[in-house]
Amino acid sequence: MREKKVTVVATFRAKAGMEETLREECLALIGPTRRESGCLNYDFHQSCDDGTVFMFYENWVSKEELDKHLATPHLQAFLSRVPDLVAEPARIALWEMLA
Repeated sequence: MREKKVTVVATFRAKAGMEETLREECLALIGPTRRESGCLNYDFHQSCDDGTVFMFYENWVSKEELDKHLATPHLQAFLSRVPDLVAEPARIALWEMLA
């Protein structure tokens, strides 16, 4: 049976004054992540209503490929810096792509 594609929606709220730093840290993830074999798309957004809120919208060929991404050095390094940059815990939701 073929593995199902998985979508990730990850939202971060920057601490006051850390918006630009968080944006730069997130932007640095895009190149290496898009080159990963299982990445279908890795899109980064900023809220139009609240400039402190950032969101990744990602699609992966499988949960296995997403798990490989989560273990990459570039993502692990980013995750180690996140607590200093965000005002609240990140909200991360996994979605099963149906169509």
